[in-house]
Amino acid sequence: MAKDRSTIFPILLVNFVSTMGYSLVLPFLVIVVLRLGGNAMSYGFLGATYSLFQLIGSPILGNWSDRFGRRKILLLSEGGTFLGWCIFLVALYLPVHFTHPPSGLVAAFTNTFPLLLLFISRALDGITGGNVSVANAYLADITPHAERKKNFGKMTASANLGLIFGPAFAGLLGATALGNMLPVVAAMVVSLTALCVIFFKLKDVRPKEPIADGGAGLLTVAREKHKNGFSVAMKQPNIPYFLLMYFLIFLGFNFFYASFPVYVAQEMHWTVLQLGIFFSVLSGALVVVQGPVLSRISPIFSGASLVITGSVILAAAFVLLGTHSNVLLYAGAVLFAMGNGIMWPSFLALMSSATDDNYQGLVQGFAGSTGSLASIVGLISGAFFYRMFGGHIMDFSAAFLLLIAICAYRLVAIEKSIK
Repeated sequence: MAKDRSTIFPILLVNFVSTMGYSLVLPFLVIVVLRLGGNAMSYGFLGATYSLFQLIGSPILGNWSDRFGRRKILLLSEGGTFLGWCIFLVALYLPVHFTHPPSGLVAAFTNTFPLLLLFISRALDGITGGNVSVANAYLADITPHAERKKNFGKMTASANLGLIFGPAFAGLLGATALGNMLPVVAAMVVSLTALCVIFFKLKDVRPKEPIADGGAGLLTVAREKHKNGFSVAMKQPNIPYFLLMYFLIFLGFNFFYASFPVYVAQEMHWTVLQLGIFFSVLSGALVVVQGPVLSRISPIFSGASLVITGSVILAAAFVLLGTHSNVLLYAGAVLFAMGNGIMWPSFLALMSSATDDNYQGLVQGFAGSTGSLASIVGLISGAFFYRMFGGHIMDFSAAFLLLIAICAYRLVAIEKSIK
């Protein structure tokens, strides 16, 4: 057990630091977009830009991590994140108005040069944004099947620890005389820290290719894996189903992410500090559920039952998150933590256990792309629906989570087949 903790600690630390970097900017991102001349549509498109480029980059980076090792690709990914924050900081220093306003497609979602730079920043971070899928593949490489549900719980808990400290620091740093610039500088420092942890502390993992006997036939299989990655991934048993579920889960969540920050900023008149406190409380509850709570209940309940139960709890949470009461919003945050805390790690553990060990990076990469595709659809359509329905957009998220609970019944048979 001590050996297990020492093995997974560096990747947990990388996950924590990387998430904290983004969450330092998350609470005031919508406020920056509004200040730079954007609106709810601009905010949705900004999130979709990251997802669009991650859709392209994630499977490539996942495939490369199978071929060249996880550590090298994590360094590449985190390096892109650091450069993205540098561009983000430059955008905050530039004047808001164009000398010559843009026209055509660009004008549809940005009319200032700093806002355009924010899109470039998120695009760069997205194209190199395979760190989550590669980190998940790394964890699957070093974790026995029986311990994956527990360790994926620790992985998501480490991310949510970052989401506790990030928004809290963002609220404090944003209240200084430097305003929104200091949290971005902090995000750059955090990204550099992640690079150092990966370089100095993370041992490389290169999955073994299925060519142990040196046969030409097996060598051809290995080459085909990298040449025709998508078709190979889709031929894996149950993987198409897992990717569909991945898509639906992300779609439901991104209706929330597209609308909730705009909703509380515009209709509830929350400040950056209030947003930071809310996300810190939400993330703190997630850490409790995904850490000690999940560790206790995972040996008792099956992964499939946790996915189903968590989805139902999340549906109730999203209904509360569309209300106008601060008390009900925080009650929704607690239910969100309970539902997501047991559902998402259990789903990731089942997907990794159903995947051949030689294809972890490939499948995780395509899963990341599936999530990115859902984010594009959810963020753009969520922003559009928010303009029409306001806070009632949360009902769409609730409906999707109920649909996921129904679709998840197939996991019961899948889990039995892989034990």
